[in-house]
Amino acid sequence: MKYILFLLTPLSLFAIASFITPMEYASQLYKNPRGIGCNKCHGEYGEGKLIAKYKHKGVEKSFRGSRINTLKYSKFYKALNRRKNVMPRYFLTNKEIKALYLYLHKHDNKEANKK
Repeated sequence: MKYILFLLTPLSLFAIASFITPMEYASQLYKNPRGIGCNKCHGEYGEGKLIAKYKHKGVEKSFRGSRINTLKYSKFYKALNRRKNVMPRYFLTNKEIKALYLYLHKHDNKEANKK
């Protein structure tokens, strides 16, 4: 019995590691990295999104999540590693940040291949 478990363990680890594709992982991470998804403020594909309209001292105002799908990686990385205004700090790993960037720029590779 010990030998069977010893032989099956590497197979089960391989199955877990390849359960979802990197893009599926990135998509799920974008939708819920640590309780609230990036898509709630930045839109489904990082295009930016209107979050709320309100009046302040009689003046109509709006609160928007910024467009993030055009950022260079270095700026994207820095933005995720500091707190700014209402943007929460998620304490993401480097692997998670790369996955999010991949998700936001998945169309870039398709466009580059068409040219």
